[in-house]
Amino acid sequence: MKIVVCIKQVPETTNVKIDEKTKNIDRRGLGGVINSYDLHALETALEIKRNVGGEVITLTMGPDDFAVSLRETLALGADSSVLLSDRAFAGADTLATGYVLGKAIKKIGDVDLVILGQQSVDADTGQVGPIMAELLQVPQVTYANEVTAQDNKLVIKRNLDNVAQEITAQLPLLLTVTDTINQPKYTNVVEITKSFAKPITTWHASDLQLDSERVGQAGSPTIVRSISSPEKTAKVGHKLADDPMEAAKELVTALKKQNMLAEED
Repeated sequence: MKIVVCIKQVPETTNVKIDEKTKNIDRRGLGGVINSYDLHALETALEIKRNVGGEVITLTMGPDDFAVSLRETLALGADSSVLLSDRAFAGADTLATGYVLGKAIKKIGDVDLVILGQQSVDADTGQVGPIMAELLQVPQVTYANEVTAQDNKLVIKRNLDNVAQEITAQLPLLLTVTDTINQPKYTNVVEITKSFAKPITTWHASDLQLDSERVGQAGSPTIVRSISSPEKTAKVGHKLADDPMEAAKELVTALKKQNMLAEED
């Protein structure tokens, strides 16, 4: 089974700057880590490979230094990686990102399964996976929290609030996974050393037969009008009375005031 896992490198810190012109995160000079949900996607792919065999390819779009994150995926067990790096990709929203990733998956060819984390921790949209499925014209199952590979199909379980579903889906398929599906494993020095023998291929815009009107800012209909950080407010404490009975009364009154206790309690 040929599996492609799409990963995103996100800022390592919450202390980020916003580009005044684009209102997007200014990622220049920021250290990065693999989006935590994508580590669960990679582990899902590696589990399937361990059970039924196959090949795991990791794919990301970003500057050349995103290769560091791809190298980490190789140390964790992926077989090869593809980096999509070109200045033309800068400023892409989820639609333009999904378009370029979809084109890369078509170029990889004969892909049975595409897996992503359910969302990224820096944007929280959860849109890229569904967009790619539409562009690739393959079925999609989102928010999977259990996957079993059987022949040419997957048995997938997902919990949606009060609804639990079990879905049997034929390949090819696009899957997004939650962070409860597995526990990503750690790598070690031996696997890190081995990872440098595995290939990371870089593709530029000219390698993908792209429509220039659908790439980068030109292909991004999303307009960020403004962005702001939530105000930090100090928590205000209240000292209860020294007398235990009086303190209990004050506590009950406070809980009722916040609707944490009913009036009749």
